[in-house]
Amino acid sequence: MPVPEGRLVEDAADAWEAAQEIGLPVVVKPLDANHGRGVFADLKTRQDVETAYAGALAEGSGVMVERFIEGDEHRLLVVGGKLVAANRGDTARVVGDGRSSIRELIDLQINSDPRRGEEEGFPLETLLLEREPIAIHELQRQGYAPESVPPAGQEVLILRHGNMAFDVTDEVHPEVAAAAIQAARVVGLDIAGIDLVTRDVSRPLSETRGAIVEVNAGPSLLMHLKPAVGKPRPAGQAIVDHLFAAGDDGRIPIVGVLGRREPALLARLVGHLLRLSGRSVGLACGEGLFLDQRQLAARPCQHFDGGQRLLINREIEAAVIETSARAILAEGLPYDRCQVGVLTDADPDPALAEFYIDSPERLHAVLRTQVDVVLAQGAAVLNACEPAVAAMAGLCDGEVILFARDADAAPLEPHLEQGGRAVFVRNGAIVLAAAGNEEPLARASRFALTGAAATPAQLEAVLAAVAAAWALDVPVDLIPAGIEHFEQERAAAARATDAMGA
Repeated sequence: MPVPEGRLVEDAADAWEAAQEIGLPVVVKPLDANHGRGVFADLKTRQDVETAYAGALAEGSGVMVERFIEGDEHRLLVVGGKLVAANRGDTARVVGDGRSSIRELIDLQINSDPRRGEEEGFPLETLLLEREPIAIHELQRQGYAPESVPPAGQEVLILRHGNMAFDVTDEVHPEVAAAAIQAARVVGLDIAGIDLVTRDVSRPLSETRGAIVEVNAGPSLLMHLKPAVGKPRPAGQAIVDHLFAAGDDGRIPIVGVLGRREPALLARLVGHLLRLSGRSVGLACGEGLFLDQRQLAARPCQHFDGGQRLLINREIEAAVIETSARAILAEGLPYDRCQVGVLTDADPDPALAEFYIDSPERLHAVLRTQVDVVLAQGAAVLNACEPAVAAMAGLCDGEVILFARDADAAPLEPHLEQGGRAVFVRNGAIVLAAAGNEEPLARASRFALTGAAATPAQLEAVLAAVAAAWALDVPVDLIPAGIEHFEQERAAAARATDAMGA
């Protein structure tokens, strides 16, 4: 990439030595800073270099000396491998009138511009010498101080680079754009502000001896959205379009699990089925925190922090998050909406007394949260054998899928007649029912968790997990094999635990 030669320096003397190695004039700048603070350019003497070293060090954790590139500073915004906008900086100068000091001239000729201000909405900043050591340095190099009165007609340079607010997007040469895009790619950024210096951005850098001087991971957008001169560019729209494909809301499928009957078993089985369908799955439940098959924490994680730890992990493609009525009351849910919300029961919980939840009506107001947050394109999975749970179907913005260990559960028939889906047990078989059709999934006796030795809560957990997987388009023929594989893994883990205990 075309970049200026340079290196880190240890002290003022080393800065001068580096300047001689590189060749004068040079630039002295902080290793890490922003907004151009501490960048001293076109330095030609030892005194200038050593003075600039002190100013640059005050703005960063280290100092670099680089070859000076002749030209104007430009900022090119690259988003997703495309040039979105380009801005040119301009020098700040005043012209003496023979009466006013330089400080007064700055207020009269620069800060009087209505486009300048202290608030973020202004495209240009107010120029205050007190916070611009570079400007003081430039004045000293010309033999002036802030209170000096230059002769009438005398032009005085205040800042060599600044006023980055002149749109030049349509002028950028394709080779210059390609260099900026490649710089972002080399650094590893999909959104980047590329600073380059060139005499003419409409010509290749090889012709102008221009160079890239900085890559910014957090580029300012205001200069492109509201330039002082030129056409505004839709920088924000470009970033949103890059991050979220057309029609994509940026969400991953989240399954929320709420209830007191085997919620951890249910959550783990749903996570297992999703993983077998080819997704990287995060799971937070009463048995710990999991990323695919790796357990990240063994302590109970059915709380806000457990869910949040999953949702900040960019690797996961789906999340299963168990919660409880107490966690909802004490902390809230770790997500705003979910693709699937599972509610297994409305059993009373003595632990909720501290929140004054002492009646079925008040408990209903808490439990309905899991149904309220289901997305319009999602589904609530509700227990048809629990009247208080089944009655929440009308609260769901999306589809409702009922599950029941008893095929004669009262809500099933009207729900199916209205075109709904359901999962239940009939004549010893787990059945998927929809649109007037019933499809046997597997014999209940095929699985330990639904066989004769299973508890009612275990059976319900499996039925709810099947319904959740069905709602998430897990292939139906994968579900029975997934349940068997899940039981085998649980049995192996139990044997390993027993062996360690022995």
